[in-house]
Amino acid sequence: MGERADSTDSGDTLAEQVYRRLSTAILVGDLAPGLKLSEPALARQYGVSRGPLREALHRLQERKLITRSARQGPRVVRPSAAALAELFVVREALEGMAARLVASHATDAEIARLRAAVNDNAAALNGNDGALREIDDRHDQDFHFAIAQYSGNPMLTELLCAELYPLLRLYRGLPAGVRPPTRRAVVEHERIVCAIEDRDADLAEITMRRHIAAARARREAVLAQAGTTDVVSISDSP
Repeated sequence: MGERADSTDSGDTLAEQVYRRLSTAILVGDLAPGLKLSEPALARQYGVSRGPLREALHRLQERKLITRSARQGPRVVRPSAAALAELFVVREALEGMAARLVASHATDAEIARLRAAVNDNAAALNGNDGALREIDDRHDQDFHFAIAQYSGNPMLTELLCAELYPLLRLYRGLPAGVRPPTRRAVVEHERIVCAIEDRDADLAEITMRRHIAAARARREAVLAQAGTTDVVSISDSP
């Protein structure tokens, strides 16, 4: 079989290209939660042999985006309330440490960028209820990615940005009639940035952990309101 993938990704290996395309398909919902994956069909779809495909699937399994069993083969992970709770326990610890490191080690320019982002989004929310959800999603993702990146710890940044945040994307969306707590999230971000500006590492960590704990509580309330513990895509912030 002539090996092909995306011509725009010529600098990557075939396995890397297939991995990125499959992970994107899972995260945007093109490959549905719980879907059984056929290796022959995927090999034909992406125009690659089974070797690069299996390497890509192995990476997806390591990232917890697919599961695999001897009897059923690979399947797209099906999010659950229990798995979401586990993610938030890890997220609270890692992001708390990231905020502590930012307060201790970030440059003045990096902290100024965090402040500017919080101010811009607070201003954008005023009198613009129609754009609340769009602003909330973009702002929250950008804010948390920036905290991870400004931590100055490459391993921590990798764990958050490459492993944990993609998993959280599986929990997007809210049931009908449930409004995202946009303004509350912006206020919480403001408190985190204030602690960072003061170079108060202890307070920055505590404030971030409280923010993540509050997000977890809001999600659990959404699940209770929806009357389910079988989560496919429920979220209020990344």
